[in-house]
Amino acid sequence: MSVIRAVVPVKDTGTAKQRLASALSQKQRSALALAMLEDVLSALTSARGLAGIEVVTIDEAARAIALRHGATISDAAACEGHTAAVTTAARRLARRGEAMLTIPGDVPLVTAAEIERVIALHRAGNRFVIAPARDERGSNAILAAPADAVPLRFGEDSFLPHLDAARACGIEPAILPLPGIGLDIDTPEDLAAFLARPSRTEARSLLDRIGMRAA
Repeated sequence: MSVIRAVVPVKDTGTAKQRLASALSQKQRSALALAMLEDVLSALTSARGLAGIEVVTIDEAARAIALRHGATISDAAACEGHTAAVTTAARRLARRGEAMLTIPGDVPLVTAAEIERVIALHRAGNRFVIAPARDERGSNAILAAPADAVPLRFGEDSFLPHLDAARACGIEPAILPLPGIGLDIDTPEDLAAFLARPSRTEARSLLDRIGMRAA
């Protein structure tokens, strides 16, 4: 049975979420990025089946949140983008014989139950489990065993390429759409979709405080 470690890459929150500039100030966008990270780490720490959590970042505020949640910190390839940060972590975990669950820090509706569903699908015999973004373009969670079983390349249109990459490695991917994991907040449309779904999240609490409401 694979040891599974979660990997969460976090960019510089001081310049986070530029595509939300029409809806939020930079200070608000930075605060939202950190609130969403709190929500993701809370879900991960509550989920059963993980051996630990690693946050890949050089952002000091993100580091403080990660440490508060008992995560370990890595700065390896943290400045080189999402793909490089996750790939570097995957190679290190694979050398230890571990599996990797990677999830972004901007899916505030993720729950421990959803994470456990991803883990359960892996435990059922699937080496590559993927939870797509709600538009089925992005890859919002991936569990790979071993951690480097499939070459990963993240981006807005990474979901179908990841399926192809897994199959090229002789692995049939297991696809698991999940409503919480599927909603990453990058655009005003994503923000509206988030606000339309009541939640007791740090992200929602922040948006309520600054007066953002569902349309």
